[in-house]
Amino acid sequence: MGGHCGSGAMRDLLHWHGLGWDGPPDEGLVFALGGALGLSYLRSSDLVPPLYLVGRGADFEVDLPVRLGGLVQVLTTDDPDEGWSWVRDEVDAGRPSLVWGDISELPYLRVQLQMSRHDIVVIGYDEATNVAFVVDNDRAEVQEVPLEALARARASVAFPQPTRHCTYRITWPRSLPAIERVAAGAFSQSAVNMRDPSQHGIADPTTAAVGAEGLAAVAELADDVETWGDLPDDELEILLFSLGAFIEKAGTGGGLFRRLLADGCADVARLTGDPATAELAVAAARCAQTWTATARAAIQREAPIRARVDTVASMASQLPEVELRLVESLERAARSLNTTDR
Repeated sequence: MGGHCGSGAMRDLLHWHGLGWDGPPDEGLVFALGGALGLSYLRSSDLVPPLYLVGRGADFEVDLPVRLGGLVQVLTTDDPDEGWSWVRDEVDAGRPSLVWGDISELPYLRVQLQMSRHDIVVIGYDEATNVAFVVDNDRAEVQEVPLEALARARASVAFPQPTRHCTYRITWPRSLPAIERVAAGAFSQSAVNMRDPSQHGIADPTTAAVGAEGLAAVAELADDVETWGDLPDDELEILLFSLGAFIEKAGTGGGLFRRLLADGCADVARLTGDPATAELAVAAARCAQTWTATARAAIQREAPIRARVDTVASMASQLPEVELRLVESLERAARSLNTTDR
């Protein structure tokens, strides 16, 4: 099990290949070392639900292995036979295969919501019985997925982008570099993702009526929520429910990925003894708590809806400050670890 599909899958792959520092890494450490912290916020009537909020960047699955000294090929195709051949070849060679699959097409998840960029790991298949064996962070047991369903999941054109049978062919290093150097690079990258996002994340804010990335996105969200009180109750209920779900339930590990970051930073601080990283873990936990409080206020159905939106707006107004403090802590920890690693 895991809180986030990407870091859960990468944790499993690192375990599979026998890689770690003080034993196999936990999911929080894997997320933190990916340098994947980010933020995208969109609101548009063209979306179902009409808002999208994600707290990670687009390139975690590439950046983590490369930062650890590995190589990654990102393979895509519109030919299902070619796409399946990549998975089959990896599995036949004794290597699990990391792929995208739309959650609505994976029968064991039992969801109607479409979301194409869900990481799963294929560890085996049986063409005689027409099934693939899949590991997913959302289930404790290996899942048997009909090959036809897996093919549909891997051919989705749903939001946020077509899956195109996306397969990550990863060559892992024989051993891992010093954790100080890995963590310093990851923290620095996460800070840049938030301060100066140079490319679009998982979702493209230019397609939305309201949208931004990084620190601008959290400010946009806080300002936007202030206007929600003018909306009809039915629209407001959808927005509040969706906001709570994207913060806590949408594979974020809780607190919009900030709780995973806090756990990972605590592990780095333990392994390195770096005080700035210990302070970063506290800043990340505080940020996660503020996001979680915002989500809980949004879904508190026993409260009148207008009172709920006022509480959400009050909580969201605190987010720009805690996010800025988190970015500053990431930058301090990166500098401190770079000094330690010399």
